[in-house]
Amino acid sequence: MIKLITQRQALNSLIVLLATMLLFHTLLFLQIIPYAIVWAGKIHSLPEMEIFEGISMGVNGFLILVLLIKANYVGIHIQGKILNAIIWFFVFLFGLNTIGNLFAKSKFEFYVFTTLTFISALLSLRIVIKNE
Repeated sequence: MIKLITQRQALNSLIVLLATMLLFHTLLFLQIIPYAIVWAGKIHSLPEMEIFEGISMGVNGFLILVLLIKANYVGIHIQGKILNAIIWFFVFLFGLNTIGNLFAKSKFEFYVFTTLTFISALLSLRIVIKNE
């Protein structure tokens, strides 16, 4: 994987992917897209959806900020070890989410989000793996 994609390409790709996901979650939150197609079909009310989507948007926004800092696109300086620890956490989280999406009731969630979380896990992994 290291020779297939550079760390910079992985950073840029994941930032774009997460920004797209943030837009998707915003559309869910605004009820432009029905929330029945996400969260394994387990959300049964508008207040539940607002909580879950609010958390999801916050987490996506946080990771985008971490990646922007890691890529030196913003003028915030945080130790590389701290940034890498956060990204390693997301490698693990995306991996678990990929497994969870395999059990989704919605075919859309099964096919689309399983693929996206798997790609996100691989990109996150590439970001924290040093070049040989």
